[in-house]
Amino acid sequence: MNSASGVALATSLPGASTIAIGLVVALVVIAALVLVMRCYDDAFALLAIFALPFRVPISADGKTVNLLIPLYLVVAAGTIAHVLARVTTRRSTAAAELGTSATVSAPAGREAGGSPALEAASTPAKLPSWLWSTPRGLERLLLAAVGLYALQAIYSSDHARAAENVAFFYIPFALLFLLLRDVRWRRELLLRCLGVAVALAVLFAGIGFIEYARKSLFLNPKVVAANQYDNYFRVNSLFFDPNIYGRFLALVMIAVSTVVLWSARRRDILLGAAALAWLLGALVTSFSQSSIAALLLGLAVLAAVRWDVRGTLYASLGLAALAVALVLLAPASLHFGLKGSRGSTSNATSGRTKLISGGLDLFAKRPLEGFGSGSFETEYKHHSETTAANATSASHTIPVTVAAEQGIVGLTVYLSLLLAAFLVLFRGAGRSPPRIALAACFAALVLHTWTYADFLEDPFTWAILAVGVALARGARAEEASSF
Repeated sequence: MNSASGVALATSLPGASTIAIGLVVALVVIAALVLVMRCYDDAFALLAIFALPFRVPISADGKTVNLLIPLYLVVAAGTIAHVLARVTTRRSTAAAELGTSATVSAPAGREAGGSPALEAASTPAKLPSWLWSTPRGLERLLLAAVGLYALQAIYSSDHARAAENVAFFYIPFALLFLLLRDVRWRRELLLRCLGVAVALAVLFAGIGFIEYARKSLFLNPKVVAANQYDNYFRVNSLFFDPNIYGRFLALVMIAVSTVVLWSARRRDILLGAAALAWLLGALVTSFSQSSIAALLLGLAVLAAVRWDVRGTLYASLGLAALAVALVLLAPASLHFGLKGSRGSTSNATSGRTKLISGGLDLFAKRPLEGFGSGSFETEYKHHSETTAANATSASHTIPVTVAAEQGIVGLTVYLSLLLAAFLVLFRGAGRSPPRIALAACFAALVLHTWTYADFLEDPFTWAILAVGVALARGARAEEASSF
């Protein structure tokens, strides 16, 4: 998928000595993180949220791959810390069982930092009739999606891309999901994680404003070249892609908007409004249409829950009609892409219509099983006889990409996963602002994937679902029910 997303930290050319030094440094960092996580229960959640946007570009054999090295280190440390905690808990339980039978009913250490998400007692006794629409069912669908993707990599025409996605995205993110799901998500921790995300967004926005003022980007030669030919300047801050930068800003803005809408404290409302104004300006400088659409959808979800569903629907339809009219009537100087010497629907959507039609053609050629995981770019280039540069962006609409790569089988799992996720996140969320924020963020993220890229290849997807599952299963739901 879109492996160029995320925040860049540094570029390295790995050799034998560099790899050895890197491994030593990684082990030292992991050991330090494990100690921190063992001392502070909330450390993993805060570090994971902090590490989500950062990717490190690694160059080798003339190819650059952007990997989430900081997140990998945090997940590795979190896994070790989790295993150590389980071992300690079992030993304490065994010792307690030998000492007295009165403590057998509750494992030792659970009150200090165990996982309430795993306790059956905290889960409502009455389950929905459709098991797959429960938190446990959603977890099984995520597992099925990962397993199916790995299985369909066997006959893929791009084994390297499929293996890269499985090794660097699906497996680490699945571990991230499991670890975040088992965190005790209290009100204070939720607010601290939001504070970390807002601080990062404000910082990235400030860097973006500097780029816009200088008309010069710090990273991504492709965007720099594109800005030379466009009549407007697109900012991507420290991200490799303006659309991924915009996605991050949109998700943070939706979460902050939830605080503004549900908070009764004047100070929180004023600070939230100031942050939203700052981030909105940054989002505009990215010129990311998909991110703006995602933000609007997320805000519409919040408005529907906070006030009235019917009124929100009417207002949204009216605004959508007005937006379409403005785009159709706007002069070519506004650069919407529909008018002028190169005006067309494809130009207005940055080539999305061609990519969609090409992807549907691939799906029609092999509808049942698809061409294999990670094969969209290769097959699109082969069947469309396009250039490598154009094929690079050929996975910009996730449902079409899934249909072309994984066929009806993969598309069924994908749609089932979406439906289950929405049911889990939205069911009962009206009484819990944190859950409302997660549901709105997920809706915005899904829309962004339909107009750009990355669904299960984005760690934010797994993080949102993990926290949503934990809250839905009753992990201290009363403490997390309001800001």
